[in-house]
Amino acid sequence: MLSAKSLYQEILDNDESFRLFCSIAASGESQGGWENARIAALVPRSERDLAPKITRHGADEDKHGRIFNALMKKRHLEPVPVPPETDYTMLLEKHGIGLAHEKLKSDEPLTVRDIVTYLAHSRVTEQRASEQMELLRKHFADHPDLGRAVKMISNDEDNHLAYCHEELLRFAYAGHGRAIQETLRECALAEIRVYRDVSLAVMAHMGRILGWPRAKSAVLAAGIHGVYAYERAAGWRRMVSLRMPERRDALGGPATSAPEFA
Repeated sequence: MLSAKSLYQEILDNDESFRLFCSIAASGESQGGWENARIAALVPRSERDLAPKITRHGADEDKHGRIFNALMKKRHLEPVPVPPETDYTMLLEKHGIGLAHEKLKSDEPLTVRDIVTYLAHSRVTEQRASEQMELLRKHFADHPDLGRAVKMISNDEDNHLAYCHEELLRFAYAGHGRAIQETLRECALAEIRVYRDVSLAVMAHMGRILGWPRAKSAVLAAGIHGVYAYERAAGWRRMVSLRMPERRDALGGPATSAPEFA
């Protein structure tokens, strides 16, 4: 019987599929770290108080990338190149979601609207990250190799999501409500398409590595399309709602380290 736990277990038990899984994750986290570092450096003067929180967000993402690389190293595995069709972060940028890398590579300060766009994009993608890590935490929190990493990353992703809610509400109260809702909706609808396409690509690669029969691959693909159909109809709305989080000022302190994974 196919289940999320059995599927992940199969991927984690095989060195080649585990290496691809960790390489994709590490690449995306490292890219997020770079993006946040550049945004922190370019924050407009009126929003300089946000810079330390954005910096911490980026430091957390860098830490996650190091953790995934360390998990590979522990099994004496080297990272592999990330197939372009599985590169979630770059595909989002290609679809015009978030701040363009050309803008981040320049020295021109960002505008307040740019910061709103960044936060809206992060609110959507951190929703996905928080849900995915919660799933891994549910099934592998007690895993001897993955447990500590999963719990640490899951807690960080929850902090990131709380931070996005709180800061977006602050901007909404300051008069940016309409722009926030429009950007959130645009980001959410684009994200669910990219997530579907990346999920199909990742499962295709895993299927080839693990030698899945055609019927199993077809069932998994149908499941991915089913999730997309639900998200396209109504599920995307969970990505655009805003509420004051229980975790207030979630990124207000220094980034936590992970020396055991360094």
